[in-house]
Amino acid sequence: MNPDTTPTRTPEPPDAAVRPTVRAATPADAEAISRMRSENLLSRPLTEEWVRRTAGELAHRLTPAGDARAFVIDAPDGTMAACALGLIAPVLPAPSYPRGLAARVHLVATHPDHRRRGYARAVVGVLLDHLADFENVTLFELHTSSQAAPLYREFGFAGSPALMRMTRLSPSTAAADAQPDSTWVPPQQYADSLPRATAYVCLYVTDEDDQPLQLHSVYSPSHPWHMIGGAVDFGERPWDAVLRECREKTGMTAVGPPRLLATVYGQPRAQRPYSTLQLVFDGRRLTEAQIRGFTLDPREHDEIRILPLEQWQALMPARDFTRLHAVADARRTGVAAYVDTWGDS
Repeated sequence: MNPDTTPTRTPEPPDAAVRPTVRAATPADAEAISRMRSENLLSRPLTEEWVRRTAGELAHRLTPAGDARAFVIDAPDGTMAACALGLIAPVLPAPSYPRGLAARVHLVATHPDHRRRGYARAVVGVLLDHLADFENVTLFELHTSSQAAPLYREFGFAGSPALMRMTRLSPSTAAADAQPDSTWVPPQQYADSLPRATAYVCLYVTDEDDQPLQLHSVYSPSHPWHMIGGAVDFGERPWDAVLRECREKTGMTAVGPPRLLATVYGQPRAQRPYSTLQLVFDGRRLTEAQIRGFTLDPREHDEIRILPLEQWQALMPARDFTRLHAVADARRTGVAAYVDTWGDS
């Protein structure tokens, strides 16, 4: 906490007739909040690397599914004048906090140019009200200094400045039975509740006459011919996956910039319990010499074949040809394709 949190009798800016405007922070505010913490609260400012790391972590947690809530006041020049950040955490329920949720006021900071205007009081007040009214939090905690403790006592906190606590029970909360909170869950629990999907990338390649090139699979009799591609690794960007798969499957280096031709969705099935989402990129027209330079991995493919589009229909399942035809049309027309029947029985 900073010295500005010492209470004043006139919280409004002396040069303004209205109270400061407090708004909810978004992930885009994460870097500014991290810099406010580094420059105004910490005894030793963070390095730029740590500011970026902290901002990246906070941006993720400031999403609706995250555990962070913050409120800020913007300065006239667009910079951040003040901010208050709270972190929500589950705790074992008790009569004073039947929802089993606690919030820690993690930081309150005001830029030196905007202190002694009541900004800290304003952002803290809105943060506490939001946590109580919209997040069902009834147990609040914070660590502060003896100089700032009087401000928090005004809000209802009690205890020593080293660890101050407060419970705020609304009439409806106090009367209700203790029930699990349905409006907020820890990020990992929320992630575990989401449906699973597997992402794939493909590269659509043709010869100079626009005849599609396909690779023959040695491991998938149900999909004997397909485009260059494969699954996206965890944390990998789709185009990076294209570059990797191209090198692994053919020895070729794909040429950008990325141009998306189609999005292909497949429903989960018994043999494949996850949904699939394929992003098909344009691999351009290749010369005969470029195609001759392909080096196949014999564990995955044993043949390269180039045929007119209509001749591929007899060599692959109907759903695979539907995808290939849609991708070819997308390149021809310049309009990206959307296919949501791939993999249907």
